[in-house]
Amino acid sequence: MRRKDRAMPREFALAVMDKCEWTTVSFVTPDGRPYAVPVSAVRDGESLYFHTAQEGRKIDCLRHSPVVHVVCVGDVERAADKFTTGYECAMADGVCREVTDDGEKIRALRLISEKYTPGIMAEFDAAVKASLARTGVYEIRLTDITGKAKVLKK
Repeated sequence: MRRKDRAMPREFALAVMDKCEWTTVSFVTPDGRPYAVPVSAVRDGESLYFHTAQEGRKIDCLRHSPVVHVVCVGDVERAADKFTTGYECAMADGVCREVTDDGEKIRALRLISEKYTPGIMAEFDAAVKASLARTGVYEIRLTDITGKAKVLKK
């Protein structure tokens, strides 16, 4: 990290991962180019889980290489009186794998749903029953987690 003065502790980075609205996951395409996409992810310990279709560009990338990089952005504050921005972010490398065990898939989907759609959890079991077979769930085992923040001076 170039700006060591903005480095934040690991616990800070994990908290940013927990509260961010989406996580951008960067993949390597089969022809070696970068590909990044935002996903609705939830952290569970040292893992991030996200759901996706069972085919498409993300899946092609993961079949080529399971190595990914994630970026999570937390709070952002635009300065009104100068050309700068306050922010907090977390980044991590990781290894991604498809979750194939139905019990683990359901647990991950429940965690995702509790984060993003807590008001309709009464409908969760019926929704999972209807869509589990066609829903892909992936786990990213996180490594090299870093946090960074810039606080605007008032």
